[in-house]
Amino acid sequence: MSVSCGIECVVCVGCSRWAWKRLTYVGSYDSESWPPAAADEFEPVPRMCRAILAIYEDDLAKPRCAPPGGYRMNPAWVARLVHYDQTQGCCPPYLIYVDHDYKEIVLAVRGLNLVRESDYKVLLDNGLGRQMFDGGFVHHGLLQAATWLLNREAETLKKLWIEHGPEYKLVFAGHSLGSGVVSLMTIIIVNHLDQFGGIPKSQIRCYAIAPARCMSLNLAVKYADVIHSVVLQASELFADFIIFFLLLQKKSLDS
Repeated sequence: MSVSCGIECVVCVGCSRWAWKRLTYVGSYDSESWPPAAADEFEPVPRMCRAILAIYEDDLAKPRCAPPGGYRMNPAWVARLVHYDQTQGCCPPYLIYVDHDYKEIVLAVRGLNLVRESDYKVLLDNGLGRQMFDGGFVHHGLLQAATWLLNREAETLKKLWIEHGPEYKLVFAGHSLGSGVVSLMTIIIVNHLDQFGGIPKSQIRCYAIAPARCMSLNLAVKYADVIHSVVLQASELFADFIIFFLLLQKKSLDS
């Protein structure tokens, strides 16, 4: 009896210790030993955030909820702005912007909309170990969304890059749910460069803001030179609530 009680105590203590470490673990622990990013490495991030926020506007020429300092984007350079009525529930809304100042062709995808059932369907379409991809595992729903978006806009991206010349970069940016979409789309493109006019890998960048967990660690390490994750010291859910509040504020202004 004493032996069995001792074993039970050890198991309980071990499980409690694991649960405590698991529940108190924060993402910053993973990167606490990493060197800080240089100023030139972080420089594109605010621009990418503004591009993502611009997707929430109906008309960038007449913004309703512009961030401090404005979007700093030329409405004439917007190649495409696609909202929910055009995505058919397959992907979050997105924007394609040709930034001639920085010589970038930007495709940005917005984050999770807390009142859109289609976004939840994309997010919940997954199962542990369900979708194998490129030697690892990825989120099934996000991969389907990335594939849908790429099938829809691949020719547009290729045409824009060929039209503006090889000095232009192909940049992808997304927040939350959208970050998973652009991350997986970037992996597909990097593995099929010949289908995008032969653009070199060095001309492709992806910025995942508050990224969704969409791929196994081996894939994250493999593509770390192309996909840059930006994680701030605030919860993703809190960020989503802020965006939701801004949307409600926008609707009240519209009414």
